[in-house]
Amino acid sequence: MKKLLWTTLLVVTFFAFYAVSASAVVNDTVKVGLKYGSGALFSANLENAVGSGYEFGYFDADRDFVALGETEETTLSMTAAGTIYMNSSGVYSDAVPAGSYRVLGAYHAQLDGFGSFEEAQEEAQNHDDAYPAYISGEYVVRVGCYADRDEAEDMAADIGGEAVKSGSTGVLVTCTKSTEVLFEFDCQGAVNLGVLPQSRRESAVTWFKGYKYYGGFEYVRVTGGSLNVINVVELEDYVKGVVPYEMPGDWPLAALEAQAVCARNFVCRTTKHLSLYGFDVCNTTDCQVYYGVGNGSVYPSERSDEAVENTAGVCMYYDGELVEAVYHSSDGGATEDAANVWGSEVPYLKGKADPYEAMTTIPNYGYTVTYTMAELTWVLQNSGYSIGTVEDVIISEQTAQGNVYKVTFVDTSGRTLTVKGDDARMAFYSTTYGKNVRSLRFEIVGGSSGSGGSCYVNGTGNRLSSLDGVSVISGSGTVSQLTGDSASVVTASGTGTVTAGGGNNGTSGVRNGSLTIIGTGNGHNVGLSQYGAKAMAEQGYDYQDILEFYYTDVTVG
Repeated sequence: MKKLLWTTLLVVTFFAFYAVSASAVVNDTVKVGLKYGSGALFSANLENAVGSGYEFGYFDADRDFVALGETEETTLSMTAAGTIYMNSSGVYSDAVPAGSYRVLGAYHAQLDGFGSFEEAQEEAQNHDDAYPAYISGEYVVRVGCYADRDEAEDMAADIGGEAVKSGSTGVLVTCTKSTEVLFEFDCQGAVNLGVLPQSRRESAVTWFKGYKYYGGFEYVRVTGGSLNVINVVELEDYVKGVVPYEMPGDWPLAALEAQAVCARNFVCRTTKHLSLYGFDVCNTTDCQVYYGVGNGSVYPSERSDEAVENTAGVCMYYDGELVEAVYHSSDGGATEDAANVWGSEVPYLKGKADPYEAMTTIPNYGYTVTYTMAELTWVLQNSGYSIGTVEDVIISEQTAQGNVYKVTFVDTSGRTLTVKGDDARMAFYSTTYGKNVRSLRFEIVGGSSGSGGSCYVNGTGNRLSSLDGVSVISGSGTVSQLTGDSASVVTASGTGTVTAGGGNNGTSGVRNGSLTIIGTGNGHNVGLSQYGAKAMAEQGYDYQDILEFYYTDVTVG
């Protein structure tokens, strides 16, 4: 999801409604993926913003923190154990850097048999370059970080220990920008290293990658790879870290309260990334934007925090089950059935006319985008669609709400490609050309004049070069023949007029090798309209009214 509601991309990515029906949050604690997959880090830094020092340990199955040891250091780096290079700027990497550098090798001398972190730490003070470690559920002391095994074996012989090598699932903790090792952790993935900031008075806050976060951090290392970094945070603190980045924090309180309930529902219901990465939700538009406490430039407002506190614990339910509370920026005049957008019928996600958006100011509410046929051909083919050179584009079906349901592309050989639902807008999306169709509420017109092309009857197989002599059937069943060179048709915004080559519903929009799309709204049109929520709040509605309007037959509580 996205903070700025008028951006050109979808605001929330919908996932299969049938995936989860019960709460995915464990013990009112959320796991948020901050860095993972291709974005995983070889080394990850933390720094106290509020509080002093950290505890080392792990999060158990109930997401309770099990402490193993602690440090008073306020800046830590967690790095994939093995051969680590630190350059002159204090940056850690797994490759030899340019210029001068220092090495933390993968080999160590090890002493076993310690019953606690304190015992291991006390012993470590008797040796140079020694530190406590927690390996396979046991406390040990490791001495030195050597580049080759011979050095480790020599040291082991001196202290009466054994030579060992860091494992492929190990994590080394150092003072940031130094080779001073504080701790090493390796439980072969049975549990993962957890780091929890300490604070004796107010809630601890930690800097990570330019943003501040409540809660602790978990480091998941895939064998031999980099670290997935997870923020482990209380549910309500998570929601506070979402609301002001999905909706401006100075908006009316009732709108922010509605957003808070939607954000809470989303995280309580989804396990989107749990099986693959070990966390509930990510921190991007693929789930919900989450920046924690912010960074001084962007941050929660007093009002957004109040909205979360006012709705603490409140969720939406349908027939006793948590609702998938999808939302979007603006619907352009009508929301849409989930079945018409994503193909699955959802009883509480039904489309309806939205009279509220017109009552508030919405930046960039209307949009216009023009494509050449060459551009559309490139976009479709590079998106994997099987189509030749495009010569025609038709809105071939609309929904009862007047939103676009199907768009048909016709190539020069007469072959057709029909896309429906959310693909009817996403098929136009191109980062290369910087163009996209922002909503499902649009019409196609030919060039800048709004006319051109041919009319189609009963799909793309019957193309009319003229309206002359065409017969139509009215709603009452009366058959009559068109006269003149124009007729009225139903469009995305109500009704429109086409000429013999007009460019609205069921007609070609191509003129002089290009077409123009005119629409309103921003997003997938399903569920809550964020600008509609703002408008309702400005009209005096409370957050329950807002949610009960945009979600059908739900219970809020």
